Amino acid sequence: MSQLAIITDHRYLDHDTGGGDHPEIPARLEVIRDRLQTSDCFPTLHFYSPEDASRERLLAVHDEAWLFRFEEGALSGRTYIDHSDNQIGYDSYDVAVLAAGAGITAINLLESGVESQAFCLVRPPGHHAEKKMPFGFCFFNNCVIAARYWQELYGVKRIVIFDFDAHHGNGIQSAFEREENSYYISIHEHPSFSYPGTGYADEVGLEAGRGSILNLPLLPGGSDADVLQLLETSVTEALERWKPEALIVAAGFDAHIQDTMSGLSYSTDLYRQIGLQIRRWSERYCPGRLLSILEGGYELESLADSVEAYVSGLQGKGDDKSLTETRDRR
Repeated sequence: MSQLAIITDHRYLDHDTGGGDHPEIPARLEVIRDRLQTSDCFPTLHFYSPEDASRERLLAVHDEAWLFRFEEGALSGRTYIDHSDNQIGYDSYDVAVLAAGAGITAINLLESGVESQAFCLVRPPGHHAEKKMPFGFCFFNNCVIAARYWQELYGVKRIVIFDFDAHHGNGIQSAFEREENSYYISIHEHPSFSYPGTGYADEVGLEAGRGSILNLPLLPGGSDADVLQLLETSVTEALERWKPEALIVAAGFDAHIQDTMSGLSYSTDLYRQIGLQIRRWSERYCPGRLLSILEGGYELESLADSVEAYVSGLQGKGDDKSLTETRDRR
């Protein structure tokens, strides 16, 4: 199996969401780390601590007024911002800055040639975060911050963000939908049934960015076979037309059949197959520029299982089996 850089830090556990019934809890990262340590993949994982995202990097994506509002809310002892979904504690602003910096750390490793692929195990997640406000447990848009850094510091213009979280990444779409050099592809539960209510198939981008958005919503009950079909056809065809210079993956695991945060019905092994296909796309279009960033996944056992499966796919485990062969056996 090939090597994989893991960007993570124990300080991510300090983001306090109040315990109780809130699903985005520190144990999410603890179970992932524990599982990877006992996995066959562990000897080929290289662990790195992230750097903080600079204010300049945050302002490339978010309004300064939002940064002040978030920091003030955390330091003043507020327990949430705008909605009870967006729980915070005293350290939450600093932890979110560190989460936003993980992609930057990873990109520097990739561009220096030290690593050829990286996976950022971070919290809080980011793909719902908008320019001026938080949504759905997300405060800074980690994927978009990474994309802007790649574009502005390394001149890598044609970037694809591929999102397989159960929920549509409204924050990524709103950041990219008017641009011609960025492309957002999302497979998610249909917005008629799922938060945040965006991501219909006819949302394809605006103005200069028309055609830069590909939403592939699935009805509740969407299965492995549905996803594999989309990976082989719609997504692969889009990438072949667009030929990205870098690939960022918003890696969410809440579509697992055991996770109650969606009505989708993915198996654990599907995440290995997704990892394999992403690996193939990266090797074909942008070798050495593959970055994954953790998003959702809230049922702890299935989250640990699914991340392990995804990592094994990224590392090429089972690459002798085609997606079509696997789908046909189901």
